[in-house]
Amino acid sequence: MKTKTRAFSLVELVIVVVIIGVIAAIAVPRISRGARGAGESALRGNLASLRNSIDMFSAEHNGAWPGADGTEATLITQLTEKTNVSGTTSGGNIIYGPYLRTGFPGVPVGPNVGENGVMMSTAADLTTVVDEITDTTIGWIYNYQTGDIIVNTDDTSEAGDGFETY
Repeated sequence: MKTKTRAFSLVELVIVVVIIGVIAAIAVPRISRGARGAGESALRGNLASLRNSIDMFSAEHNGAWPGADGTEATLITQLTEKTNVSGTTSGGNIIYGPYLRTGFPGVPVGPNVGENGVMMSTAADLTTVVDEITDTTIGWIYNYQTGDIIVNTDDTSEAGDGFETY
């Protein structure tokens, strides 16, 4: 007595592979758009947090901006440690801050993803500085005379807006 073996035919296998290919062609772009959207949201959140921290420092220190001496180390110290009204971490009445827990966050978008270095600048329009920077460890650009801060990237959002204009 002969037994009949069951198996898929070549046509059935080809149809299944084509269906999987069509599903992948639909799903992959949607997944990548979701990841890009998450990066944009993270950037907006990081900028809001940094700007709020800078504004809070200024409000509690008689209108002075953090890092007013133009050094990144002072900026980070003043935002991450307790200070007195003059912005120093020693002396009396060290009651202000900290405004950030661990320093500047890494940039979530663009070619400098993960970088958290800060370029101190006095440029009135910080977006012009983005094109001049060649250091890829710079994630943020901060004007220590006005308290303005932007991300160091000339990449654009899905809507076509430059991230440096956020």
